[in-house]
Amino acid sequence: MANLPRPGNMNRRAAVLAAALLVFAAAWVARPAAGEDVAPTVRLVVDYGDGVTKTVGDLAWAKGNTVLDAMKAATARPHGISFSFTGSAAAAVLTRIDDVQNEGGGAGKRNWQYWVQDAYGDRSFAAFELQAQDVVVWRFATEQGK
Repeated sequence: MANLPRPGNMNRRAAVLAAALLVFAAAWVARPAAGEDVAPTVRLVVDYGDGVTKTVGDLAWAKGNTVLDAMKAATARPHGISFSFTGSAAAAVLTRIDDVQNEGGGAGKRNWQYWVQDAYGDRSFAAFELQAQDVVVWRFATEQGK
């Protein structure tokens, strides 16, 4: 008798092939058409340090926008964020996102810190200029995310 595949193996193979085709089709549909302009945006991710994160995507970007500008745009979104800060420009310091307040200085104290494209924020969030497609991550953590 010929070596025929078992019916159970055929069903699994068909399911895997169908899933792969769906992923490919979704990726193809999501691509902009050749020559089509994609609106420049940024994305904001908030990591509350307790296993919960919130992502606000497709925030409009323009040359000269800062992390602060992206955060202000996120407040206008459904299920967006709220935040507080003190100071301005190069002296601005974030003090709260939603209901999570900085804990202040000292060993083991957690505070809001940010990264842009996986690089630790090296200046005030109100002075850090973003580029199109940047991802800003705010993390409530001790010294540089530890």
